[in-house]
Amino acid sequence: MPSTRQDAWTPDEDLLLAEVILRNIREGGTQLQAFEEVGRQLSRTPAACGFRWNSHVRKQYKAGIEHAKSQRKEGKKLGDPQGKKVSRNVGEIEREERKEEGGKPIDFHSIISYLGQLYELAENSASNANGQKQLLARIEELEVENGRLLAELDRIKEDYHSLMEILERARTMAFSKDGSQQMQQKAKFQVDKFGNLERIE
Repeated sequence: MPSTRQDAWTPDEDLLLAEVILRNIREGGTQLQAFEEVGRQLSRTPAACGFRWNSHVRKQYKAGIEHAKSQRKEGKKLGDPQGKKVSRNVGEIEREERKEEGGKPIDFHSIISYLGQLYELAENSASNANGQKQLLARIEELEVENGRLLAELDRIKEDYHSLMEILERARTMAFSKDGSQQMQQKAKFQVDKFGNLERIE
């Protein structure tokens, strides 16, 4: 089993990977076969070759892929199912692709920078998640406090209504005998332990 190297991919290795994959496309092979072939040549795993192709190299060879597919179709029409007769080599396609892409290769430092950006994004996402949890907890606390205040308000309203009833009964009892102002001034009341209002003569 090929050993996996930890060093960065070189432009030559990227070119080899592209050449083998495009050849497999033209000849009707599979990408897995291409990854295995490149892996044997570069002492890398097929998975590493597949990751490199899908994450970076394939983007630079969009036109080359379409051209290889069309050559495969032409080969089948002309009775050459393997599509081996080609008019352009991979080097020409590679030069065109690099010209279209601005010719800026991805180096090891660019990969490290990209991974750093992903890590920072993940940290920000985690921070936002923690902030959201704190906000939800605060909302729950406020809901509990709001419920407590509403219950307290209801209790105060009940006490107020009870007090108004007591005052109304006191006023009625004060004028119950002769309705005189003098009786109102002399009448005294007290509330027993059960909350009932009684007149003291």
